[in-house]
Amino acid sequence: MKAWNRKYRAREIEPDEIFLDSSNLPSHDAMQFEGRVERPVSRSALASVGVACVLISLAFGVRAFSLQVSRGEEYASISKNNTLEESIIFAARGVIFDRTGREIAWNEPQLEDEASLGSSSAGDQAIKARAFALRAYTTLPGLAHVLGFIQYPKADARGSWWREIYKPVSGAELAFDSTLAGVNGARMVERNARGEIERENIVAPAKDGSDLALSIDAEVQSRLHRLLSSHAEKQGFKGGAAVIMDVKTGEIIALTSFPEYDNQGFAEGDAGAVRAAYADSATPLLDRAVSGLYAPGSIVKPIFAAAALAEGIISPDKKILSTGAITIPNPYDPEHPSIYRDWTVHGWVDMREALAVSSDEYFYTIGGGYGGQVGLGIARIDEYARLFGLGEITGIALEGESAGVIPTPEWKEKIFGAGDPWRIGNTYHTAIGQYGFQVTPLQAVRFAAAIANGGKLLKPQLVISASPEYTETGIPDGHLAIVREGMRMAVTSTRQDATVKSLYIPAIDISAKTGTAQIGTHNQYMNSWSIGFWPSDHPRYAYAVVLEKAPAGTLSGAAPAMRPFFEWLASAHPEYIQ
Repeated sequence: MKAWNRKYRAREIEPDEIFLDSSNLPSHDAMQFEGRVERPVSRSALASVGVACVLISLAFGVRAFSLQVSRGEEYASISKNNTLEESIIFAARGVIFDRTGREIAWNEPQLEDEASLGSSSAGDQAIKARAFALRAYTTLPGLAHVLGFIQYPKADARGSWWREIYKPVSGAELAFDSTLAGVNGARMVERNARGEIERENIVAPAKDGSDLALSIDAEVQSRLHRLLSSHAEKQGFKGGAAVIMDVKTGEIIALTSFPEYDNQGFAEGDAGAVRAAYADSATPLLDRAVSGLYAPGSIVKPIFAAAALAEGIISPDKKILSTGAITIPNPYDPEHPSIYRDWTVHGWVDMREALAVSSDEYFYTIGGGYGGQVGLGIARIDEYARLFGLGEITGIALEGESAGVIPTPEWKEKIFGAGDPWRIGNTYHTAIGQYGFQVTPLQAVRFAAAIANGGKLLKPQLVISASPEYTETGIPDGHLAIVREGMRMAVTSTRQDATVKSLYIPAIDISAKTGTAQIGTHNQYMNSWSIGFWPSDHPRYAYAVVLEKAPAGTLSGAAPAMRPFFEWLASAHPEYIQ
């Protein structure tokens, strides 16, 4: 019985005693770990994990005790006094170059500096501020107005920036700010209670501004400024301006005004430089080339010569007698006729000769009519003056441009009232660039270029390689060729009364026209003009210069002032002559 019990006693089979093999599981795949039996976790492993958990819990407990109990007050104070602030990364402004690649406005980086920006109850607080770059301008004279200046970012006494950008004020700095200005970046800065930087991270990098190449030649412009301002000072002129333009592209090679102000001093906030500029009666802050308005005098005669040809009222070869004056009967006072004088007696002159000697009588006649000769009349004088860009802004990128004035009956009524109607004498004076006529030097060089290039009225461009923009005057080039010949004769004629013989220079063929405008309540002052272009046969550049307010009768005006410049240009820069 016992043996049977031992033989047939049932015994429980443990799972790990079951083995699978290919004989009882045909689909057995050993590569997929089928048939494996996991071993139970050992007691020692469980004990090791438990010990590690205890040690980690003890470590956290000790650290928490240190932070919250042992050094709790210390760390609470640090947490309270540490600050997290956003700091500006100032973008660098673009560099300005001239057409030759010379830097004429650039940046001078500053190192980080310790600046006392305020005080508190705990005493003066020195805060470390990352400086922005300073703006530097060329020391060449004659470029202040075209470059302009900027104002720097500003912070209050606590170091908070209330102006976070370079603020452009004038000149190219203002006109091309969208190109030159960058985009500031930002960083997060953590400071401790002593104002020391604990850590910082850049949130957004700064994007620097783009560089700019202007069309001007800084050396040419500076030399033009020096020579003209020196001549003006010797002859008693109070100021002046000059412009040189490429007659094919409209690019401005030189654009200068004198006297000029200290644009570097203005950028730096130099109180002395600012006071001196505002106190100077010669108004150095006025950019005379762009904003100055002057009676043009005889420089507008080429426009009205072209207009007379276009209207068919006279042939270029018809001669008109200059006796020294035109006399018009006065119906209200027959014993006192109106007399309109020429500057001298010229005799018989045709259109080319009239331009060469600047005969006022000739242009009185074709302007307002006299004897049997029909004149343009004031309406057509106004029309053609506008065709050549007078009475409107040129569209140059610089701010503050003046439009000027073309005298008309409507203008006169507005200024003087209906009781003083337009008279024939007003037309005569307008035809020679007097009365209320006012133009800028920039307008003058623009219409001189249009005469030179066959009638394209160009928009002045200050950026190199800009696409030319222009409107057509609609005057046939054959008519303009007559005008160009007359302007060349003004330089080359052997007549004693030829007006621009001072610019007869063997090295450069110049065609030119002068103008003298009387100003002042008793005509006691004069402005002197010269406009023209070169080379005469194939014009490439036009110029206009005005010298302002010298005593009436001053003999050495704008044209003689330009001679030293043209001689220097032919010698130093033959690329502008050939």
